[in-house]
Amino acid sequence: MTIRLAAPLQSDSVVDGFGIRTVIWTQGCSHDCPFCQNPQTHNFEGGEEVDLKEIFTELDNLHNQDGITLSGGDPLFQIEPVVEIAKHAKKIGLNVWCYTGFTYEKVLEMGKKNPKYLELLNYLDVLVDGRFEIAKKDLNLLFRGSSNQRLINVPETLKQNKIVIIPESDGIIESFKNKDKLYI
Repeated sequence: MTIRLAAPLQSDSVVDGFGIRTVIWTQGCSHDCPFCQNPQTHNFEGGEEVDLKEIFTELDNLHNQDGITLSGGDPLFQIEPVVEIAKHAKKIGLNVWCYTGFTYEKVLEMGKKNPKYLELLNYLDVLVDGRFEIAKKDLNLLFRGSSNQRLINVPETLKQNKIVIIPESDGIIESFKNKDKLYI
């Protein structure tokens, strides 16, 4: 199985989720959010096709990384390989964040037609959902660009069967430094 990536894996990111992360930049997105920060990732024919075995090898050889972040583009446009990457990351002890322009509610709806979307939720620790909206841009937000986007604690959301938002507060970074937490 392959996946189309916009760039090589980027390790040591500290801006794409809690902790030190490796970002997987997927290629392809049709949300067309005005002022998107990654417009070069929109073309579904762009980037490079990469075998998942190569990605698994890279993930297996990572050092000092707390987790991976699936971004792009929009990872959900390549749901099957993204599920396999998330599954592998969890297997080797990494936590998984995913950015998508779809809302959590839309992901559930899409899961009715394709259960892979629901399967992915089982491997995610955090879902950053919603399209970037320039009118709601806020540089003070944690790990997202506009106030409509949410940091969703996916395991708790699945457990409680209601959306559980990761709260923003002055002490949030400290609270997530605990390695027992799912987010870092």
